[in-house]
Amino acid sequence: MQKITYLSLVCISFLALESFSNAYGKEIDASNEGTPSETTKSVVKQTASEKIPSEITNRVPSSEEITVYGQHNKMLVGSSVVSSKVINDLNLNTLDEAASILPGVNVATTGNSRNERMLYVRGFSRLQVPLLLDGIRVYLPYDNRLDFGRFVTPDIAEIQISKGYASVIDGPDGMGGMINLVTRKPKKAIDAEVRSNVNLDHDGGYGGYNVFGFIGTKQEKWYAQFSFDENNIDHIDLSSKFKPTPSQNKGKRLLSDSLDWRINTKIGITPNDTDEYVLSYTRQEGEKNAPLSTVDVPAIQRVWSWPTWNIDSLSFMSNTQLTNDLVLKFRIYRNTFDNLLRSFDNISQTTQSMKKSFNSYYYDEAYGGDVRLAWNVSQRDTMNFAFYGRLDQHNEHTQNFPSGYNQPNQKSIEESYSIAVDNNFDILSNLQLTVGGSYDWRVLDQAQGFSSDTNQIISYPTKNKGAFNQQARLAWTINPKTNAYVSVSNRARFPSLFERFSTRFGGAVSNPGLKPERAQNYEIGASHNWDYVKVAGAVFYSHIEDAIISVPMIYEGVSVNQNRNVSHGNYVGFELSTEIDVLSNLLIGGNYTYIHRDLSDPNNANFRPTDVPKHKAFIYALWKPIPKLQIMPSLDIASNRWTTDSYGLQYYKTGHYVNLSTSVMYKLTEQLEISAGAKNLLDQNYQLAIGYPEMGRNFFVKVRFVY
Repeated sequence: MQKITYLSLVCISFLALESFSNAYGKEIDASNEGTPSETTKSVVKQTASEKIPSEITNRVPSSEEITVYGQHNKMLVGSSVVSSKVINDLNLNTLDEAASILPGVNVATTGNSRNERMLYVRGFSRLQVPLLLDGIRVYLPYDNRLDFGRFVTPDIAEIQISKGYASVIDGPDGMGGMINLVTRKPKKAIDAEVRSNVNLDHDGGYGGYNVFGFIGTKQEKWYAQFSFDENNIDHIDLSSKFKPTPSQNKGKRLLSDSLDWRINTKIGITPNDTDEYVLSYTRQEGEKNAPLSTVDVPAIQRVWSWPTWNIDSLSFMSNTQLTNDLVLKFRIYRNTFDNLLRSFDNISQTTQSMKKSFNSYYYDEAYGGDVRLAWNVSQRDTMNFAFYGRLDQHNEHTQNFPSGYNQPNQKSIEESYSIAVDNNFDILSNLQLTVGGSYDWRVLDQAQGFSSDTNQIISYPTKNKGAFNQQARLAWTINPKTNAYVSVSNRARFPSLFERFSTRFGGAVSNPGLKPERAQNYEIGASHNWDYVKVAGAVFYSHIEDAIISVPMIYEGVSVNQNRNVSHGNYVGFELSTEIDVLSNLLIGGNYTYIHRDLSDPNNANFRPTDVPKHKAFIYALWKPIPKLQIMPSLDIASNRWTTDSYGLQYYKTGHYVNLSTSVMYKLTEQLEISAGAKNLLDQNYQLAIGYPEMGRNFFVKVRFVY
């Protein structure tokens, strides 16, 4: 029945669009306004007289990219891509800051003792929207609770976000979309950049720094590059309007320091205009503390610290044009994750003698790869095939106090696979239908835990799961400046080992039979580019089934929680983006998102979906009063959102916020520029999670040299 619904929607849309196209009574020049990146190589054969159907759907992304729609608008802040220029101009040094300026994407924080920054894409969480680095999944095998605040951005060429419709060709688990970080490549024989900025408190005091360096070379048959980025946060300075509590004074936020650095290196061989072979290595290391809740009394709070949060990735990617009609892409990689979480007795972090103290060690290793084949069946028809495979091994042990007992190592091994196919067919010269499907499956070879009652390793029952995914998209280039589309997507997301087996220090019981979540995403969108005004918009609806919720229960006389597939709901909303060239030296733009989430828990009438505001807007301007001077103010606005207390029992609304920022950049020479700016100029005292206030008014000074 579901497949019939999808087919009917596509057919009805096609007939309506075809009728409208015929009514024009003329052939439309559907030239593509979106310029692919330098690494993009299309396998679609074209002559000078041929039309390019749709906005970008016939472009084949490079090995590092994913399929992203909406780039044709050429907006400074578009609907699905954040460029390196915007990242630099607005001084957005971490992924959570940079991605949240897009429509449909909002930043959130876990609050509690984890102190992690999250991104929601049209209401879908970090567990439901995979993160990729150069097209390779960044995945933590045990819980996959990625902290987006730890991913630095100065070495990123582009942040790509697929919302709702994430192509099955780009990999599994894209229930609500995908986020891909594309790292930089050299563009000339000597390509170098150095930048550094200092962060200042509202009173001018030192708050931290960021440094970045890049050097590379691009030759006729090869290229090479190396980059280094470090983000050091000494502390977060609270708003002057914050009122002290027993666990937090005014001024510096306690335990808010962190340090993250990343190196990235690539060596690429480009023997001809179509082929590319790349060896890449990325290493990221970090450490951080977690601020206390400002509303809970100090005696009941957990003091957690991460002295180690390290990931690395070694990969080889190839892009080979086998014939005029066949392109083969191949990737193989090894990823590791090394993590230590320490819990202390008190805020001084000097002793571990109480029962709540521990050292938790993780070491994860993953081996994987994928093969993709693009085949031009004809001038109008392109087939894409993909196979993904990955082996994850998770190792953990905990040292408990006050005894100091070190648990033996517990190991879990899981295999993940996906086979996918899609077809891009040009129904008309300006009308393209994309239909895709995939089957994802996981094989759980081993899952171990530790019983504190018997001091022995226990083996959980292993269960394998599989899921089908289907999607279709109809894209219509009405004229060279106007595009429209309709899409449907039915995608699943497999639960993590944590969701299935974690006992959460005795507060939960396992559920090996936990099923995948599933979302059916529907979207209709359009864009138009006038000479001085650009507009894009979309209406979306998602129906969520088998959503995983933590359910209270009594187990062996003890009150605990268990994850179950008991929830369902709907997300509905729309996005609107615009940009206006007011004057030759003045541009203004912005985007607005409305989203309503209706998600229920049959076991808890008070349950509310958290972390996503109903209304969100981002407004910006770019003014160049003289050629060497650029002024860029911006306004980030969000309505209130639901949040919970530290126990997850009571629900509260956080209140809205209006975050006014500005940056000023002056070019001393063609290579050297200086910048200064401020964020939260209104010094608002606001929070994204109850008890965890955000940074108050703060400033930065930056120097950038480009060769």
